[in-house]
Amino acid sequence: MPTPRKIALVHYWLTSPGGGERVLYELHQMYPEAPIYTTAFIPEKFPELAGADIRTTFLDKIPFLKRKHQLFPVFLGLPFKTFNMDEYDLVISSCSAEAKYVRTKPETLHICYCHTPVRYYWSDYEWRLRNMPFGPFNWLARIVFPLLIGPLRRIDYAAAQKVDVFIANSKFIKERIKKYYHRDSAVIYPPIQTAELAKLPSGSRDYYLIVGRQVASKRLDIAVDAFNELGLPLKIVGAGEEIGPQKKRAKANIEFLGRVPDAERDALYAGAKAFVFPPEEDFGMVPIEAMAAGAPVIAYGSGGALEYVKDGETGVLFGEQTGEALAGAVRRFEGLTFDDEYIRSFAKQFDVSLFREHIRSFVDAEWAKFEESRSAGK
Repeated sequence: MPTPRKIALVHYWLTSPGGGERVLYELHQMYPEAPIYTTAFIPEKFPELAGADIRTTFLDKIPFLKRKHQLFPVFLGLPFKTFNMDEYDLVISSCSAEAKYVRTKPETLHICYCHTPVRYYWSDYEWRLRNMPFGPFNWLARIVFPLLIGPLRRIDYAAAQKVDVFIANSKFIKERIKKYYHRDSAVIYPPIQTAELAKLPSGSRDYYLIVGRQVASKRLDIAVDAFNELGLPLKIVGAGEEIGPQKKRAKANIEFLGRVPDAERDALYAGAKAFVFPPEEDFGMVPIEAMAAGAPVIAYGSGGALEYVKDGETGVLFGEQTGEALAGAVRRFEGLTFDDEYIRSFAKQFDVSLFREHIRSFVDAEWAKFEESRSAGK
């Protein structure tokens, strides 16, 4: 099967590690010669990308914008349009924001691995308008953003039409791509390192666990409400803007551990009675890590969680994003029995090896179709 000669990777920004960056890292492992185009890069946060050919924009040279440029979405489409992609046969954009805005010529195949259509334009616009991250300038943002959202959505929609092929990271995001961009997509789940986690011996199973970046959208407030009521032990791993205010509200049964080394985090997965997951996520990689270590998941019954939390088998779902609903789910969970080995086995279907296999097959097949259509058009 023919393969593209020159490949480029495009990612929205490399300023803090998360699920999207893990996808990019695996793409980099698969295509190590491909340069990575991004708006800004903080090298010390990505040691795994040491030696990679990272190409950035002017935002990378402005310290404040480099670390906070996601607060200025009105400007983010412009830098990607400055990249020259003419020399590439294939461009793969890793996108939950404006990375898909890169301009490609007709002879270049552009595949977009979409983590989500831009949340602050589409699905989360109303919520973010109520929970602005601009501090004392929130009042100004609430005036300006409603004036800009219409043009920004039109620009984003137009960029989505220029992508040749979409990959969605879940069935949930496949539906969003169809809803907001009117485009079809294939589903390839993101890469999870399940094999090593599956080898961990089960621990005490005497506490509940939350792991992740603790920002407002992760709904840590719901978990604090629920476990304040329940009085059961809850351990919270991670840093973020919500730690301070929620720590003030939390009772003594809730423990805030901050950032921990990966080995300690993995041991916490293996020792957890259940992993607690209150947000609506596009997919959610961290709950599957916990499942790979044998922990069932208690999750809000919406979004990507519905694709791996099977109520009564791999965890428990709750139907409203409230502390009361989560507390009810925990009480129900306490009366059930779960099979650690079944949960570990279930998580294997999301292993990184399958991600690589599916991406490689998909890219090769799409390139072959692209080449055939070009030949037919000559």
